[in-house]
Amino acid sequence: MKSIAVIISPNWQDYAKKYLADFLSGLENQDYPGVTKIFITDNESSESSYDFLHLAMPAAEIHRNQGNDGYAKGCNDSIKRALAQGFDYIAIFNIHTVLESDCLTQLIKTAESDPQIGAVQGRMMLWPEKDKISSLGNQTHFLGFGYCDQYQQKYNHQDKQLKDIFYPSGSCFFVKAEVLNKIGLFEEEYWMYNEDQELGWRIWLAGYRCVLAPEAVLYNKYEFQRSIKKFYWMDRNRILAILKSYRWPTLFLILPPFIIMETGLILFSLKTGWFKEKIRTWKYFLKLKNWRYIFQARKQNQELRVLKDKDLKHLISGKIWYQEVDDWKLRLVNPFFNTYWRLARLVIFW
Repeated sequence: MKSIAVIISPNWQDYAKKYLADFLSGLENQDYPGVTKIFITDNESSESSYDFLHLAMPAAEIHRNQGNDGYAKGCNDSIKRALAQGFDYIAIFNIHTVLESDCLTQLIKTAESDPQIGAVQGRMMLWPEKDKISSLGNQTHFLGFGYCDQYQQKYNHQDKQLKDIFYPSGSCFFVKAEVLNKIGLFEEEYWMYNEDQELGWRIWLAGYRCVLAPEAVLYNKYEFQRSIKKFYWMDRNRILAILKSYRWPTLFLILPPFIIMETGLILFSLKTGWFKEKIRTWKYFLKLKNWRYIFQARKQNQELRVLKDKDLKHLISGKIWYQEVDDWKLRLVNPFFNTYWRLARLVIFW
């Protein structure tokens, strides 16, 4: 019987007090008979937050960070402890999710069904609108934007086939320990946002599959926030993802639409008040020390490569589909970028 380390996304401020009780209720009702253990990192830890976590989960292993080290490192701090203890699977869940009783059983059943499967995401539905989708796997636009597949749409209960996805959401990232030992953990340079996208891309490059398990159901208390800081991390990190993961010919091929998109984002940021964050993104790429990191991280990703860009191009989208910001501008540019990518895919043979 395989063992599972359950990694709860890092606690920060009042997250645990708001969400932990419902998560633990779902976890305690799991029907999986194998060994499970909870790991959690307490970012910007205080005595009161540590005491709360310890009382709520006396058997859990709690890692304390004096500062807020971000989502990626916070998860990694717990994952490293679980890997050192020899767990077979790492199950990363966001603290604001609620699991159905057979969620872990279905996740491991799917993962065990094919040795090529490296990571699995469950069917994430919204809470409390349980008939609406939060994510059926996450998609990647060819310019690096990541987004939830079929967000807020009604779920078709006849559609229960296992399917390939570009990457699992960080809210439900179920991965084989042997895969993480081979390819590494979340990229800590990302701090927050898109670290799940980059890790999923790396899993594919290494020759494994990322798949959706429709029978593994959990609910996501997702709240969209139009945060200025969120814009910076998502904007910077999606550029890092494509710089590290594509082969050079693909990067040159997408350069024209990339320039067009950057121009559009500058205009968008001026209108929305996010211009300083857009400038902050480009300041990052103007620093030599950051390019040293990028080239080193790119080298590591490319050395893992088993699949070529041509093998993955069918999984990459030409459309951007952020439902919360859907407006006429997005509907206007999508046909152009989608057509460009369809044509580009015809010539990608590397």
